[in-house]
Order: sequence, then C-alpha cells, then structure tokens
Amino acid sequence: MITNKNILVFAPHTDDGELGCGGSIAKFIEDGNRVMCVAFSIAEDSVPAGFPKDALAVEFTQAMLTLGLQKEDIQYHTFQVRHFPEHRQAILQKMIEIRNSYNPDLVFIPSLHDIHQDHQVIANEGLRAFKKISILGYEMPWNNIVFETRCFITLQKHHVQKKIDALHCYKTQVHRTYLNDDFIWGLAKTRGTQFEHEFAEAFEVIRWIL
Repeated sequence: MITNKNILVFAPHTDDGELGCGGSIAKFIEDGNRVMCVAFSIAEDSVPAGFPKDALAVEFTQAMLTLGLQKEDIQYHTFQVRHFPEHRQAILQKMIEIRNSYNPDLVFIPSLHDIHQDHQVIANEGLRAFKKISILGYEMPWNNIVFETRCFITLQKHHVQKKIDALHCYKTQVHRTYLNDDFIWGLAKTRGTQFEHEFAEAFEVIRWIL
C-alpha cells in the first residue's frame, strides 16, 4: 500500500487522467495520499457545437472532485489540442515549475508507446522533467500499438465505479466509444484477471526508484 505520498498525474487532455488511472487515483486518495492532476489542454477546438468553449474545463474539475481531489490540486492549461509538439519547451517549463512546487513521489504520464502527438510530448517531456522520480505510464488502448503490463494496481469494485462516475461528468464526450461503461469494467476485469484479482489498472514501468 502506498500512503502519505504526493502523487502527480499528467493528462495531455481532460479525461485522459481518469481514463488511464482513475481507479488508482480514487484508491490513492482513499489510502491517505495527496493527488494532483494537471491537464495541459481543455481542447477548446474539439468541444461539440452547442457547448461553451470552456466546457471541458468545467467537466474536468467536476470529474476530479468526484474522484476525491481537493480543488487546489486540480490544474489545467490551454495548450492547443494536436499542437503540443510546437510548444515542447513551454510544456517542459510548466512541468518543472510543478515539480519544484509540488515535489511528487510518483508521477503518472501516458505510455511512451502512445502514438497521439500530444500524448507523446507529455510522455517525453515528463520523462525529461522527472527522471529522478518514479514514473509509471498509463494505458490508452486506442492509442497504444504495444503496451507492457509490468505494473498492476489492484482495485476494488467501488474504485472502478468512482472512475466511471468521474467519466460520466464529460457530457461533451458521450459519443466517444472508450467512455462506454462496459469497456471500463471489461478492461479493469481483464487487467485483474492477469494476476487472479477481480479488478486492476495496468501500467508501464518507465522508472522505478526505491
């Protein structure tokens, strides 16, 4: 059990953190850890017609509150979606500022094998900024050509349900196939079955420091 630690989750876009490690976030907070989640884009260019441009910022905040984060540990930025490669240095600088102010013990970033251009930037700059800290890469099957399930975090049913409840906050994203409840339950069940546990989330071990 991980307790009394500062845990940091980097999400390229709102909903990535919940999808990649929402159950683990809920478990970490329940176990007495502090969790901060930072989304680097609220994807204003991708908000469906009929919603305000800042809709994803509101939904992200509500989702993180649902998982149990404190409001001061919820942070988002407005880098333009699908243009992160043009802003690598600014993103790296923001990560370093967060590192120095928050002093995390464990960092979650997208998998280094994630093929989305924005996710690649967060993964690569995250590794650069946090190379002296333990780092786990989270899974997004629709973006991963390969994914090494080297680390598992066991979950109980209520952790998975909290993850789903958080994802339900994204009213603008209901058309996404990966926000389907059955998919979330199925993946959690699959990862748990790999080591004879009921539910789990799997992670790529990028750097582990004891």
